[in-house]
Order: sequence, then structure tokens, then C-alpha cells
Amino acid sequence: MHTSVVLLNGPKDLKVETLPLTQPGPKDLVVRIAHSGISTGTEKLFWSGQMPPFPGMGYPLVPGYEAAGEVVEAGSETGFRPGEWVFVPGANCYEGAFGLFGGAAHMLVTDAERVTRIDAGLGAQGALLALAATARHALAGMDKTVPDLIVGHGVLGRLLARLTVAAGAPAPTVWEVNPDRATGAEGYQVIHPDTDERRDYRAIYDASGNGGLLNDLVGRIAKGGEIVLAGFYTQPLQFAFPPAFMKEARFRVAAEWERADLAATRALVETGALSLDGLITHQAPAADAPAAYATAFEDPNCLKMILNWEQAA
Repeated sequence: MHTSVVLLNGPKDLKVETLPLTQPGPKDLVVRIAHSGISTGTEKLFWSGQMPPFPGMGYPLVPGYEAAGEVVEAGSETGFRPGEWVFVPGANCYEGAFGLFGGAAHMLVTDAERVTRIDAGLGAQGALLALAATARHALAGMDKTVPDLIVGHGVLGRLLARLTVAAGAPAPTVWEVNPDRATGAEGYQVIHPDTDERRDYRAIYDASGNGGLLNDLVGRIAKGGEIVLAGFYTQPLQFAFPPAFMKEARFRVAAEWERADLAATRALVETGALSLDGLITHQAPAADAPAAYATAFEDPNCLKMILNWEQAA
């Protein structure tokens, strides 16, 4: 089998090309992808050439770990059947290219253990499940404090805020410096940081990926407060020790989601407790991927770009 894929041959060298797929086995699914999302975090770093050394990285690379589509073939040991819709967090199934992510393709082969069943009615929003699970992972678990301040009103920041409200916690404050991104709040307030005089936040979640904010954030927490690093940071992080010492500051790094986060997030979406509305601002045919990736990474008004694969060969 061959399929159309987004192929990143090097920094800013991205094309739609055809690659052969590996042969599926009894534990594998063949999935026809309908929608794939473009990550403005890790994928942008590969696209720009700024990604630090990372296990399994290299070019040429098929990007994408946010994909949703229909099962067209199901191995005898999968427990799936053709026609079911699934979320796929990427796949390593291509001959001649790294599949560190591997979800930006018309067809892919994946171990059934990696996918999650979803409602076909989600449409393009089905590709957002990984981002929602990432936000849930940052919030969930023992001894974790929900945010009362979130830095950044991109997709991750919005999901963190929506999940906080859905959990019944007090509505968080959200910082955003781009006035075009300050809109769209649902049950919480978005303000410019310059207008915020608070210095007693218990838990600040940084969804901006801007490590240069650390000193300011330390000054904003109450004594014993926590700063959660929920973004992805390419440069070494540093902060002035004396203020952190005086605050007895705590720092936590939020890792990527786990399978339990996907299941919990899917349930929240299906019951209506978590809305994914208003997060997708741009869509493009997969054939227009080069321009779509540039828009996703360079247009500050683009919250989430989705590639549509229905017409792909």
C-alpha cells in the first residue's frame, strides 16, 4: 500500500508526497485519516529546525500526532471492525521516513493498542483529543492544585481553563498579551498581565512556552505556591534564586498525556462537560499542507489548523 503524507525533508522543507506503508499484522489497524491537526509546539520546532536532540528524531519525517479517521481494515486480534472511528496519536508505519509522529497522512497502519474509539460526529474536533488529554494530564492526579492563573490563551490555555471550570473549581484568571486571542473565554476572565496586580496565586500554569517569564511568575505566587510548566521549552530554564527562596516556590513539569487521560477526556467531551468548540480557527485541504503549516506557525491569529484528507489520493 502507498499513501499521501506530509513529508518534512528538513527545516521549512515540507511537501505532500507518496510513501509506501508497512504491511499490517493481526494486531494492527489500517486507518483512513479524515483530519489531522498541526501542533504549534513540538512540530513547529521540527519545522523551524529548533528542536533539541530528541529520541527517534531525524529527517525526512512524517509529522502529526493529532489524527482522527475511519478504520478500513482490522487485524484478527484487534477487537475492532471496519467503519469504527478512532483517534490516532501518530504512527511509525512508513518506508523511507521517520515516523516519530506520523499522523499527517491519508492512510496509516497502527497497533490497535494505540488508538481510542471516538464518535464520528466529532468531525474535525476529533483531532483535538491529544491536546485536551495533555491539558487534563497537567491537572489530574494526587496532590495537584488546579490553576488560579493560566499564562497564554492559545488552545492549551483554553483547554486548561475549560477543564478547571468543568471540575467545579473557581474560575481561573488567564493572561494574554495578543488582543486577538483575548476573546473566546467561557466562564473565566482573560486579562493583559500588565493590568493584574495579584501576587498571591497558589498555582500558575504556563501554557505559553516562554521560559523568560519565570522570574515574573515567581513574583506572582503566594508563599509555597506552584508554577507548572505546561509548555515546551527549547532553551535552558533559569530564574533568580532569592525570590524563589523567599516564596518557597515549587516547580512542576507537566509531561505528555497517558492513555488514561485520553479515556477520561473522551468521556468529558461525550457527556458535554468539556466543549471543543471555537478551538479550530483554520482548515485546509491536505494538498495545501505547505501553506497550512506556515500559517499555523506564523499567523498569531491561528489557534488551530486542521488538514482535511478526504480528497487526498
